[in-house]
Amino acid sequence: MQHNEGLQPSNKPETVLIVDDEQVIRELCEKVLKEYRILQAGNCAEALQLYQQEHCDLILADVMMPGGSGIDLLSQVKSLDPNAVVIIMTGFSQKEIILNALKEGADDFINKPLNLLQLRTAVEKSLARKRLREELASLKRLDRFKSNFLSLISHKLRTPITAISLFLQNVERGIYDQNDQIFRQNIKLVNNEVEYLGRLVSDLLSFSKVMEGREGLSLEPCDLNSILVEVIGASERKEGIETEFHPSPLPVLQLDRGKITFAFQQVIENAYKFSGETGQVSITLRSTGDAVHVAVADTGIGIPRDELSKVFEKFYQADPDNAGQVRGFGLGLFYAREFVRQHGGSITIDSVPQQGSTVTVTLPLQ
Repeated sequence: MQHNEGLQPSNKPETVLIVDDEQVIRELCEKVLKEYRILQAGNCAEALQLYQQEHCDLILADVMMPGGSGIDLLSQVKSLDPNAVVIIMTGFSQKEIILNALKEGADDFINKPLNLLQLRTAVEKSLARKRLREELASLKRLDRFKSNFLSLISHKLRTPITAISLFLQNVERGIYDQNDQIFRQNIKLVNNEVEYLGRLVSDLLSFSKVMEGREGLSLEPCDLNSILVEVIGASERKEGIETEFHPSPLPVLQLDRGKITFAFQQVIENAYKFSGETGQVSITLRSTGDAVHVAVADTGIGIPRDELSKVFEKFYQADPDNAGQVRGFGLGLFYAREFVRQHGGSITIDSVPQQGSTVTVTLPLQ
């Protein structure tokens, strides 16, 4: 279980869960830690339920409580999230208790009766260490991402560049008769590769802007119907693919136009991309009491059930022919989902192999 998915606003106070069967202790801790968002629980079961429902940055737990000890809670929380930060409060100095807590991964200890300065200092230091660990982990993920991305770019560029280079070498050697049909076919193939390179460069610029502006939303009043019309008009479509768009009267939504446009570009272009030479792509809008639902359905190759959970992962690309030559970077749907989630929405996919796929984007009205 991960409690740090998505983007955490920098101005949002960190959350501390205080677990003690004595209400007076919980309230005392809350007063001392007033700059934090405080949650309270009187026993282990209540604390575990709160932890699973709420984002918690730190748990402050007493050792001795009815219905389970703080060590039990520590063990259960660490099994859910090994990176969870837990401080144990104890009025006992038995070596066995401290060793068990250390064995289960306790981050610090506070003796009872509480020293309020020690309490504040322990919480501040533990949260500072947590932020540092998260920053280091983020840097490591970024390094891996950059390495994988550069390797992917190299692979994607190599094939078209090799094809163009071989053609030019053959022209230089005088192998082709410029009036020959094979020459004209190769010219067409090379032009296709040049266009593909142009699209790759355009995609790289788009992803560069995406990665620079991942955090935060720049909201403005938007007409979702007009955004979809714009995206459909700009999408690369095959002549045999029929497009059906079913607009719906919708209230004006507060959206980050750039990010939502990017998300729908990825979903709709994928529908065209995997629809074969003929078929249909249908975009339908409907509004419920509290949300707008946009369904993008195609009659393409579909996705096997065991692949569905992977389609929103970084660098994942459906390769129905197992040719290893799928064009693109496998990042579009990953960022599409992230941007939709930033708006408080969701994106899901249903698919039947050889019959088609339907991607549904849900955005809250408020």
